[in-house]
Amino acid sequence: MHHATAIVETDTIGPETNVWAYAHVMPGAIVGNRVNIGDHAFVEGGAVIGDNVTLKNSVCVWEGITIEDDCFIGPAVTFTNDRNPRSPRMDAAAARYAQGKSWLVKTVVRRGCSIGAASTICPGLDLGTFAMIAAGSVVTRDVPAFALVMGSPARRVADVCSCGQRLPGKFDDCDCEACGETATQRVQRGFK
Repeated sequence: MHHATAIVETDTIGPETNVWAYAHVMPGAIVGNRVNIGDHAFVEGGAVIGDNVTLKNSVCVWEGITIEDDCFIGPAVTFTNDRNPRSPRMDAAAARYAQGKSWLVKTVVRRGCSIGAASTICPGLDLGTFAMIAAGSVVTRDVPAFALVMGSPARRVADVCSCGQRLPGKFDDCDCEACGETATQRVQRGFK
């Protein structure tokens, strides 16, 4: 379903995907099935979004960003894709922006990862399977699978279960008190 005010210009979008008010999905974007794209979100051509993803309101997903299946992207999350941004309209930078390979830096958000509201994701990162980024974090480094990171710059403070609950120890050596998932099950799920 696409809201009447949504602009959906891509042909590659899952049939059960919802695009809400004032959202814009550009030509060349790839959007999976059962994705929910919230109000005022923007998905640029060259972005890839897997199945069962939630993009909350005001999220911008730029070219070079890949979001794998089952991810949650909170309201107003900011992705970036250029380490040294300048206006391509500026004479001194125009040549650099003539080809994507001279400036575009790719980021991958792995399956099941959750990113909290108003977080900023710097370019060129790998955000691990089932990782959890706390709201308001500024992520400047790769995030390991099942890690809980927070702050500016974001630092690992704990590990989380596949269900999202904080674990009493490392993800690969303790069971989850909330859902009962064992460390063995978690490792198998996280690294398939």
